[in-house]
Amino acid sequence: MSLNAAAVDVSLEPRPVGFHLTLVYGSGTDVLHAAEPAGSAIGQAVWRAVYQASVSYTAPIGSGLLLEAGIYPSHIGYETFFSKDNWNYTRGWMGEFSPYYQAGLKVSYAFDAHWSAQIHFLNGWQNIGDNNRAKAIGTQIAWSGDLVSAALNTFAGPELPGDDTHWRLFGDLTAQVKATPWLSLGATADVGRQDRPGEAALWHAAAVFARVAFSERVALALRGEYYDDRDGFMSGTPQTLGEGTATVELRPTEHLIVKLEGRHDFSGAAVFSGERDSAGNLTFSKSQTLAIASAVATF
Repeated sequence: MSLNAAAVDVSLEPRPVGFHLTLVYGSGTDVLHAAEPAGSAIGQAVWRAVYQASVSYTAPIGSGLLLEAGIYPSHIGYETFFSKDNWNYTRGWMGEFSPYYQAGLKVSYAFDAHWSAQIHFLNGWQNIGDNNRAKAIGTQIAWSGDLVSAALNTFAGPELPGDDTHWRLFGDLTAQVKATPWLSLGATADVGRQDRPGEAALWHAAAVFARVAFSERVALALRGEYYDDRDGFMSGTPQTLGEGTATVELRPTEHLIVKLEGRHDFSGAAVFSGERDSAGNLTFSKSQTLAIASAVATF
């Protein structure tokens, strides 16, 4: 048994000034902030309890120009940090190897009922404390309708520690379709490049999702994913990862979500830790299987 995340979320809509504060406790937030740069008044220990802490202002320009500054959820990716907001309980490799949160300034604008855009001025790639002197820029252009939504997200900036010259370029495309009242489909694709001394590192990935709602209380979610980290920059080992996940979602009451999940991961390299051999050495394999049960209470 493990407490993955307990969160308290308080917010005020920006009419015209607002704020959003999300405090988190549990094993999940330790992993979430594991890569925070260490330093004076920064680092994992300083920010481990904070997922979001931002202030916002709606400027009276057109339909309303929204400015948000501080720590806030990333504009990148199909899956979020909180499992209750995702179709599956575990997150895919694409989610784990891209930002869940970011620190900086977001400027967003809705052109009409369907089209919107964002630009972000950021400290970096899931960084509250910066690891160099350079900043990064993110963008989003999104379309949303009753049955279909899609977004193109980008990130660009120098991201190597203490290095202001070698850039990271990243693109992320997400789409979701409500095919029928009971069937929803999703897809996402990523491509990235990290300049570095010598040869640049490249990676790309794609995933498909499906959710079948048998009733308001029972649903089945499926995910299939492919992640090619040919240079080993994101995962630490040159490899091609893949996974398939099936999740049964039960909602016995309005405030309780139970997810029962099976997942199988595989790789071209032996990266998954297994049992110890007769000499006491930890063995590694090219695949692993996980079964997990989870419960989320929301109020």
